[in-house]
Amino acid sequence: MISTGDTRERALVVGVSFGKDERARVDENVDELVLLADTAGARVVRKLFQDRQSPDPAYFVGKGKAEEIRSVADAENINLIIFDDDLSGVQIRNLENIVGRRVLDRSGLILDIFALRARTHEAKLQVEMAQLKYNMSRLAGQWQHFSKQYGVIGTRGPGEKQIEMDRRLIKKRISTLRQKLEAISSQRELRRSRRNELPKFALVGYTNAGKSTLMNVLSGSDTFVENRLFATLDTFTRKIFLTQSIQCLLIDTVGFIRKLPADLVASFKSTLEEVKFADYILHVVDISSNTFREQIEVVNETLASLGCDKKPIMLVFNKVDRVAEFGVVRSVLHEFSGSSVAISAERQINLGELRDRMLGLMGADVIEKSFKIKSTQSEKLAKILSVAEFVQSTETDEQSDGLRLKVRIRKKDWEKLKREIYV
Repeated sequence: MISTGDTRERALVVGVSFGKDERARVDENVDELVLLADTAGARVVRKLFQDRQSPDPAYFVGKGKAEEIRSVADAENINLIIFDDDLSGVQIRNLENIVGRRVLDRSGLILDIFALRARTHEAKLQVEMAQLKYNMSRLAGQWQHFSKQYGVIGTRGPGEKQIEMDRRLIKKRISTLRQKLEAISSQRELRRSRRNELPKFALVGYTNAGKSTLMNVLSGSDTFVENRLFATLDTFTRKIFLTQSIQCLLIDTVGFIRKLPADLVASFKSTLEEVKFADYILHVVDISSNTFREQIEVVNETLASLGCDKKPIMLVFNKVDRVAEFGVVRSVLHEFSGSSVAISAERQINLGELRDRMLGLMGADVIEKSFKIKSTQSEKLAKILSVAEFVQSTETDEQSDGLRLKVRIRKKDWEKLKREIYV
């Protein structure tokens, strides 16, 4: 694992573009890789790029580029090489033989960060399972130096036996972890069934978009917040008030990112299922990021892979206080004019409109109803106003003792209360 503290490892990051039109995207990915390395505890001192038609099977970047990486690392006292793409076990082994330093790919780095950030028992189990799956696919490269390298067959010998032994051990451990996670998932399902009465909003978004900050502000909770990628990995559910009486559940989820390892998505399936069972989705976007449109695409693709892209979704453009020209914000809201709102969670700007938009997203779930109530029915009135928002009251005629009230209330609550109400 990457060391943290004052003696941070010095890292070199490598980006490779395949095709003429990819270089700009590779630049963005590498910039993000630098942030990931910082989150893991490394300091990036150099970036190297290469343009290729296709990956080199043995070294990914080719032997000549690998030797250049070694020269730069020697000159700048670099002890860690990080690639923006996934590498095979053989490629990692071959590169390490040439550069004489540890080589890490993007998925390995993200898994390391998740291991560093995991706090709950469930998150730790999920990360361990993802790491085991990741390592199992790279065992051949780790043990090939024990195998015979001659002839067509060329894979028999103690190295192959060690690989098979390791695979069996890893598969056994993965099976144990899966059973533990299934038990936790069952407990989560039970808790979920107990809170089905309230509408559920899931907070999703690119990592470091400000979801946890928004959760804290709306709910008054103290979820861990840090200006780093993947500051929190665990799912948190909090009850919030959209009005004085209308409540909902707000669910914070793990952030998404480009090239999120498939094994990690699979391991966090039970956590991400909170999005599947939510009624509505708040897609939090860092509008101050130069790549926020690409980040929106990444999140949308992940939601589609989870089968959640058809749910009612509102774009919440966060961090407007970091945008120099408000005209930019206005233009973005016009561009995404369907269901969107601009806020600053940290500065608590425009949160009232966000709550109103959340009520609007609920749409037909919240209705306005008028009814008469007698002056002697104060207890019944208190019960109604505990789940309904007062809108208007008028006195009834002299022959009727009481008031006519108009309230905003959830359909489910109205169905429960209407039999008690004198209409």
